[in-house]
Order: sequence, then C-alpha cells, then structure tokens
Amino acid sequence: METNNQITTLKAPPQSLEAEAAVLGAMLSSREAVSISLQWLKPDHFYKTGHQKIFSAMLKLFNDNEQIDTISVSDILKKQKALESVGGAYFLTGLVESIPTTANVESYVKIVLEKSLLRQLIKVAQNLSNEAYDDHRKAEDILDRVERSIFSITQSGLRGGFQPINKILHESFEQLDSIASKGGGVIGVPSGLTDLDEVTAGFHPGDLIVIAGRPSMGKTALALNIARNAAIEHKTGIGFFSLEMANNQLAMRLLCTEAKVDSHLVRTGNLPRNQWVNLSTNVGTLAEAPIYLDDTPGISVLELRAKARRIKARKDVGLIIVDYLQLMQGPVSEN
Repeated sequence: METNNQITTLKAPPQSLEAEAAVLGAMLSSREAVSISLQWLKPDHFYKTGHQKIFSAMLKLFNDNEQIDTISVSDILKKQKALESVGGAYFLTGLVESIPTTANVESYVKIVLEKSLLRQLIKVAQNLSNEAYDDHRKAEDILDRVERSIFSITQSGLRGGFQPINKILHESFEQLDSIASKGGGVIGVPSGLTDLDEVTAGFHPGDLIVIAGRPSMGKTALALNIARNAAIEHKTGIGFFSLEMANNQLAMRLLCTEAKVDSHLVRTGNLPRNQWVNLSTNVGTLAEAPIYLDDTPGISVLELRAKARRIKARKDVGLIIVDYLQLMQGPVSEN
C-alpha cells in the first residue's frame, strides 16, 4: 500500500550538461578561462562523470604548469586509460568547437556551481530522511548534523578574490573618518573598562577573548559588566551562554548591577525600601537591552555554534559570551 510517506521521486538531479561542456570548452581554449574556472570549481561540481575526468586532467596539467589543450588533455586521459570513456579525442575537439566565445565562462561556471549546490542539498535531504526513519538516531543529533552540512554547503559557495587597492582604501578611509567623528579611541565593542579599551580599542569582529582567573575571582561579574555596557550603553546585541547559572540568576545580577545595589541584600530580602524603588526603576532599562540569555546546561560545542549562528541571523548579535568553557561538552578526544 502506498502512502504519502513512501512516495519516491524519480526526477533527474539538477544539472546542466551544456554549461559543463561550455566551461570545459572554454578551458581548452583560454588560459584565462582556466584560471577563472579553477577559482570556483572542483571535479565533483560536475554532474557527468566524463566531465569530471576531463576537468581533473586539466587540473593536473595546471598544477604541473603545462599547456592545456586538446592534445595534452588527451595524453593525460590516455595514460589514465580514461580517454575512450569520456568520448575520445573527437569529443574534446567538439568541446572547443561548440563554444563560440570564452568571454562568458564565468556565467557558465556559476550555472555549474548552482546545480552542484542543489544536488548537495538534495543529498542532505535524503540523508535526513534516512536518519529520521532510524529508531536509533536522536532528533537532536540529526538536526545538528543537518545544520552543519547545510552550513558547510553555504561556505563552499563563498570565495574571496582580489580587490583593487583603491576600493579597499576608500572603505578604510570611511572607517577612519567614522573613528575621527567619534573622537577616536574605541572603534570596536567597548568593554566599559577604560584602561582595557585604551589598549584593545574595543572588541572586534573575529576576536576571541578569554577571561581567565581562579575560582570566585569575579570572572562572571566581569563578563556580565561587559555585556551590560555593550548592550545598554552602545546598543550592541549580546548572546550570553551560561552553563553554570540559570537565566533568572543572570538577569537579577544584571539588574542589580544596573541599579547599583548589593545583589546579596536582594537575595536575602534585606534590601532597604528606597533601594527597592531604585531596582524597580531600572527594570525597564534592562528589559529594552538587546541581551539574549541561554542557560542550557552541559551544552556541546556543536550545539553552541549552531545556536550562535541562529541568534546572529535573527537578532544582529555583535558579541557572544560563554560562561564558562570548561563546562562545555564535546567528543572525548576533544575535551
């Protein structure tokens, strides 16, 4: 009996043999086309096995700094006993003759890459389906693997490249102008500690900052102060992972810091009445701060990374804080 859960698609995977042939033909005709294509493509980006072999042969010739043309590629394939399987020397000649111009090679490359990315997504979806039917798999583990796979696919489609220095200088000068308009000094996310900010000029994208110290020396208090200053004073989104304290405890400590009251007196109920009023007054200020707390105990590195990507995408977070690293879970070999 057929059900909706058992429907299997027989569609051919996304591919463009025409674009693949156009890329190969351009590479056989132009050294520049070779450079453009190799910047973006790998053999497995091609759908047709014969095209993969031809591209691999050209890649070998390029790495050996040898001329790439129909004769040299034929020779490589012949040595690999793969010439006939790709269509023979006549097929290589046909690739060159079928490409009217090499000027559009970048467009052909993008088509090949696009189809390859779609095939990779289909493969991830198929693996997801197979694992979801496996009773021995945990949903959390499956979701984590799928997210990592999709992120890997996304990253594989990103490539840097040369930029003219005039463009870079223009962007750099705009940044310098912005710094000057602020009076100089801190250009990153401020910590709120004047002496530290003078040395670091703030925390910058890509920075990894480790707060180290013996137990009960105030590491969490320092991290919370940095979070509070960045979020309230400078409107920077904060993602705070707490593996030791619950969210409500963190929120109360932040509130006490903002209201400048003794958190111990709050916990014991001995806070003077006039300071309770001050505490209530500052609730609104803290409630509007872009601070996002996660108190998942024993969170794994992979789960934290996935959550960090999500909160960054949804809330424009500029600083991630983890309190603290030793409590995180990871594979035994990586602990």
